Amino acid sequence: MISKIKQALYFPIATYFRFFAQIQLFFWKPKIIVITGSNAKTTLLHLLESQIGDRAKYTHQGNSSYGIPFDILDLKRETLTLDEWPIRILLAPFKAFRKPPEQKLYIVEADCDRPNEGKFLATLLQPDATLWVSISKSHSMNFEKPVEENIALEFGYFLEYTKNLAIINGDAPLIKKQLSRTKAKTVLITQKDLQKYDLRKDKTEFKIKNKVYKFKFLLPRESFYQIMATLKILDYLKLHFDPSFSKFVLPPGRCSVFQGIKNTTLIDSSYNANLSSMKVILEMFNQIPAGKKWAVLGDMLEQGTEEQLEHEELAEIVLKYNLEKIILMGPRVSKYTYPKLKYPEIVSFINPKETLDYLNSNLKGGEIILFKGARFLEGVIEHLLKNKEDVSKLCRREKIWEKRRSKWGL
Repeated sequence: MISKIKQALYFPIATYFRFFAQIQLFFWKPKIIVITGSNAKTTLLHLLESQIGDRAKYTHQGNSSYGIPFDILDLKRETLTLDEWPIRILLAPFKAFRKPPEQKLYIVEADCDRPNEGKFLATLLQPDATLWVSISKSHSMNFEKPVEENIALEFGYFLEYTKNLAIINGDAPLIKKQLSRTKAKTVLITQKDLQKYDLRKDKTEFKIKNKVYKFKFLLPRESFYQIMATLKILDYLKLHFDPSFSKFVLPPGRCSVFQGIKNTTLIDSSYNANLSSMKVILEMFNQIPAGKKWAVLGDMLEQGTEEQLEHEELAEIVLKYNLEKIILMGPRVSKYTYPKLKYPEIVSFINPKETLDYLNSNLKGGEIILFKGARFLEGVIEHLLKNKEDVSKLCRREKIWEKRRSKWGL
């Protein structure tokens, strides 16, 4: 009942904040660049920020029908608890008439969690340029079948309302299918321009059109699309390009590498997960030259009627790779993935505390451990860090998440 009430009120309340955000945009009049897609939006946002710096304003605090108006209105979200809402409602009219930001470039990460969200945000932002780099079954529970096609249709509103330039993943048929909806100039990025992808334990190299780009981070092969989108949009904006990406910083929970207890290496990809991102990260993990590889895989949430099928397909993906041990955490992977995995070394747990206890008891030393999926994996990682100051580099540091993790014994 509560869930249905929240769904019914989602857009009416969001429209209140959108109204005042439109007023602020009217006074501000920035050039708007939208980054959208199912996966890797935040990484692309950070790549652009590493190049453009303080010449632009960025939506670091939200990508939804609430998060983006809040960002435009400078309504801070600190605890993510209900007691923040009354003050945000009261402040919105005043924030609409505040002095606009000095930057005349606004780079917006925009998601489509539900039907109508793409249109809701696209008509608000009416971007000068849109970067659409991925499509997959994210937030599937909110969309009718055919799920992926309907998700693409929703993201397609950003193309429809784009004024000048659309940069898209040209290897994704469902994205290309939406191109008929835009009058903007289109640029397609395809894998044919990627000549080499080289991965090590602590660095990644891409060779693109005879130029080598080096990163001191782990990045999956698919990050090629984000790198190329960065090149293309900087050319459009006529801004200087730094090929070293020296100022690039990975967002939390996206393949960050930490030293763990017992001389282990922890790869934190715990921010979110759908089948597409699971496949991409497992493929990346498989290419890291290392011996004792363990994978801790959590549930994929918001899959709706696709839930069983997606978690069973995850088992088929995992079986392709040579992992010393697989640790599943969550009711969905335990129910659907575990029975399909005929693996010598595999265990399954429902809650994160059980998973943490198992790791503490069974790690011998020297393992490299991948964490990917939902259900508070960041809380498990927190207790395995060698350097406790690294806790601040993990995702979900807000008070509401601390309370939820504590309920699970973390």
